[in-house]
Amino acid sequence: PRPEHVPAGRAAHARPGNQFDGADLSLAPEGQSRIEWADSQMPVLAQVRARFERETPLRGIGVAACLHVTAETANLVRTLVAGGARAALCSANPLSVQDDVAAALVVDGGVEVRASRGESLETYAAHVRALLAGGPQITIDDGADLLVSAHSMKEADELVGGIEETATGLVRLRRLEQAGELRCPVLAVNEARTERALNDRHGTGQSALDGIVRASHMLLAGHTVVVIGYGWAGQGVAERARGAGAHVVVCEIDPLSALEARMAGYEVMPLLEAAERGDLFVTVTGSRAAIRRDHFERMKDGALLANAGHFDVEIELDELRSLAREIRPVRPLVDQYVLEDGRRLNLLASGRVVNLAAGEGHPAAVMDVSFALQALCVEELVRHGAGLDPKVLPVPPAIDHEVGRLKLLSLGVRIDEPTPDQEGYRESWL
Repeated sequence: PRPEHVPAGRAAHARPGNQFDGADLSLAPEGQSRIEWADSQMPVLAQVRARFERETPLRGIGVAACLHVTAETANLVRTLVAGGARAALCSANPLSVQDDVAAALVVDGGVEVRASRGESLETYAAHVRALLAGGPQITIDDGADLLVSAHSMKEADELVGGIEETATGLVRLRRLEQAGELRCPVLAVNEARTERALNDRHGTGQSALDGIVRASHMLLAGHTVVVIGYGWAGQGVAERARGAGAHVVVCEIDPLSALEARMAGYEVMPLLEAAERGDLFVTVTGSRAAIRRDHFERMKDGALLANAGHFDVEIELDELRSLAREIRPVRPLVDQYVLEDGRRLNLLASGRVVNLAAGEGHPAAVMDVSFALQALCVEELVRHGAGLDPKVLPVPPAIDHEVGRLKLLSLGVRIDEPTPDQEGYRESWL
């Protein structure tokens, strides 16, 4: 499980002459090609970057980011640098790191990058500490490790603010706020309308099934897919699975989400019942132990288990291991757990988020919106962060609307404007 803050361990050491701790820098040309390909599908972020280059609103600001080190993330970092920021990047997931992209950011962008695919938890913790030691004013998190660690290390007093893009991270930060210990404002990018609609629903919906199919080569049509969690991301997974011909069952703990799933035409039932029917189980909860021992004991032979939430705690792996008489790799990203009665349960990507561990994450066109939001939120914190309360705060509606406007513009879509009469009606109480 991810600890409340990163553990103590050896310090990270950059190679002499640069701020880098990771993979082979000779991979930079391949990484640059990958970054440019993603950039061609990220027109909203490109528009933000063009303005940042003209105005340099982030001049002299240190920004530390703990994100998935992918080509899409590299284009966010390039945008921050274009705005004048001093950017540093580490990885939020050791299995999502694209080593060639990390190398390209160092060699071609002069960015501090501390990440390598498959790095240990101790190395990851050292990388987080190294970024905080650089004294950033703003953090960008995927899971809140940077900001929570800054508080535990007493490094938060100099922070202007933070940005969090996951539901899991916001749970941690709100807990910090409720304890009266949050010392800077945090903008909840995950809860912006554009983020939920595009990133969570369409991004996770497509990328999760892409990772599952890549890892398992499973035919979805005709099989029963059990989606555990029917938030925005779960809705996307359920929609895409049904579109591929699967029969979809939804399991929920929230009555309103369960009602939404039922009214959308899905079967809704407790997971203990669904466990006996599912061919593929996908957790999308943002919580822990969604699939547990009593569920494993009811699953059919050959069932597949995948996590499309966030941390690798949604499937109770210790209990799965305790039930197995043998664990064997059967594909590069599939471990087969043979139970005492001979049933085989197949775990994808070691229980880590399957979108990135077995695939390439969300499409660039989706991350275009997410990272445009984050870039504009960094600008918002630079301009107004000093006047904000140390709370988890919503993204200002003006930023949400601007990103939506830019995305529509990039798609060549025009919409209506309200008439003066309609504006007056909307603002009147009569």
